[in-house]
Amino acid sequence: MKWNFLSRKKPVVDKPKKSKVREWVDAILFAVVVSTIIRGLLFSAYAIPSASMEGSLLTGDYLFVSKISYGARMPMTPVSIPFLESTVTGMKIKTYWDGIQLPYFRLSGLGKVKSGDAVVFNYPAGSVPQPVDMREHYIKRCIGTPGDIVTIKDSRVYVNGRPFKNSAEAQTSYVVQTDGQDLNPEMLHNLHIEVRQQLTPDTYEMIIPPVSLVEFKGYSNIKAVNPVIEPKGYYDSAVFPHNDRFKWNEDNFGPLLVPKKGLTIPLNDSTLTLYRHAMEAYEHNEVSGNGNSIYVNGKKAATYTFKMDYYWMMGDNRHNSEDSRFWGFVPEDHIVGKAMITWLSIDSTRNFFNKVRWNRILKPIENVKQE
Repeated sequence: MKWNFLSRKKPVVDKPKKSKVREWVDAILFAVVVSTIIRGLLFSAYAIPSASMEGSLLTGDYLFVSKISYGARMPMTPVSIPFLESTVTGMKIKTYWDGIQLPYFRLSGLGKVKSGDAVVFNYPAGSVPQPVDMREHYIKRCIGTPGDIVTIKDSRVYVNGRPFKNSAEAQTSYVVQTDGQDLNPEMLHNLHIEVRQQLTPDTYEMIIPPVSLVEFKGYSNIKAVNPVIEPKGYYDSAVFPHNDRFKWNEDNFGPLLVPKKGLTIPLNDSTLTLYRHAMEAYEHNEVSGNGNSIYVNGKKAATYTFKMDYYWMMGDNRHNSEDSRFWGFVPEDHIVGKAMITWLSIDSTRNFFNKVRWNRILKPIENVKQE
């Protein structure tokens, strides 16, 4: 007897074959989803548009930025076009819809922002209000972490009273006196020297990398090279907090306490001058009054407790950097990630065959440690 019913084969049903178009659509959707997850949770690529971090990072450097180092920040503006900046360059067309805004939330990361890290963050200042995660990206060196006291004396940075170690390639500006002869442009280019301005027929302000300083001083037409340092007590209205109560400038600044979550400060004219913008713009309070009558959200207050951690960021190119000295603190919800490696570097001033800076390909980014 044969038990055929036990071995009966199921009829084979041919599945409809995907068209070439459908295969391409599926492949593109899969790639977009995977790359969006990687870009949102693991790392992203960014370009250096300005000279504020030279010579540590150069204009034209392309970086990989780790988001897992500090924990990936979840999107606060979920409706946006992937892989595009918040506005189309030159057209001011938004690539996002801010009708839906989610609260700030960050996943656990491998660590926290440390003093000396090269950090990418959303620009905390600006006259045009935008969602936090849609603001322009900046990269600077973290100088002060929450609770630190930052001071600058004669251009030397101190954190909690200890000297902050500059990056080996950090730059500053000098007043250069010549014998009146014209400077060789090729020499300046080879030494990576930037002429900021000509002060007199034989005097210039220049940004000179440390590695070029000795050679530059050795040229016969260079008579004197002295660092530019704004004197203590000179008030620069462009410098934070933009109030002559604090006569600070970019070379003599502070001491200033960087706010920390849970830190309570007394409220008076001085603390209000320093921290009012953070209280209003970043922590969304309504602050009014002055002196002994200060009101927070309509209630008289003698103290204020911060809701977030804040950071103090500065560029390595100290006299050519718009940074915390000019616009103040960077809130934790603006932090994007840690710059890890330069994967490509393009010099736009060179010809086609010499544009790529091969010595910077896959170069790790220096994180400075406190002295």
